[in-house]
Amino acid sequence: MRARLLALALLAALAGCSSSQAPAPSAPEPAATPAAPGPATSTPAPANATGGQETTSVDAEPGDKSSAALEKVVQLPPAAQLPAGRWTAGTNYKVVSPAQPTDVGAGKVEVVEIFWYACPHCYALEPYLEAWLKKKPPYVEFVRVPVMWGPIHRAHAQLYYTLQALGKLDALHERAFNDVHHLVEQQQLPLVAPGDDTETLRMMTGWAKSNGISPKDFTDAWNSFSVNKDLQYAEEVTRRYRVEGVPLVVINGKYTSDVGMAGGPDKLVSLIDDLVASEKRR
Repeated sequence: MRARLLALALLAALAGCSSSQAPAPSAPEPAATPAAPGPATSTPAPANATGGQETTSVDAEPGDKSSAALEKVVQLPPAAQLPAGRWTAGTNYKVVSPAQPTDVGAGKVEVVEIFWYACPHCYALEPYLEAWLKKKPPYVEFVRVPVMWGPIHRAHAQLYYTLQALGKLDALHERAFNDVHHLVEQQQLPLVAPGDDTETLRMMTGWAKSNGISPKDFTDAWNSFSVNKDLQYAEEVTRRYRVEGVPLVVINGKYTSDVGMAGGPDKLVSLIDDLVASEKRR
């Protein structure tokens, strides 16, 4: 009965991707004009009201509505501008002002996807990203970062980074996505017991064992310093880009977009290609 109630509570959170158990982290004090956030809501909205994103309520400052941020795109040299008339800054993508640092070397362009294993919109986008990864330019470095809004999201982020620490991410990332998604569809707890860390770890180790990982190895990695450091990084990224909805794509620390803004998952991939090409030409 308790598990059923927990499942219903979690599914209610999934319906609007916002929960009293999983508030968004507060935004840091910006050194300059913050990146323009999407519209904040005081109450959870239906998942399909966000144009293909899971969203959370967040106490965000008003977005940068001035033309200054857009001038950074408009005033690019002709060779670096996006195809004329194809994409519009502020409509199809947002300009991050000030631009954020990236973790890639010279000549590389970073593309970050901020996601959540239990997000149906992230799950729907995954095949498009996987197809894109097979043909993306070699100068593009793609990084997934799990969103860190609250305890439920943290548990799934910890699963992601534990698999990474064990060297199992390539083999089991898709399996984790599929299994969590199917559990949500069946109205079962998706490897998380809200408010019960011990039970959450038991569920996670059980899943890991069924996928060939010993419970000891999984638990050791789950509690490791490296995974904790990765979780801190994910929390920083969630704050840095003032993430209110997932999936969210960040291109080279300068632009953000999502399925709704781009006009569909296939168009989002095309937008990513155009933005990374413009960054490479710089």
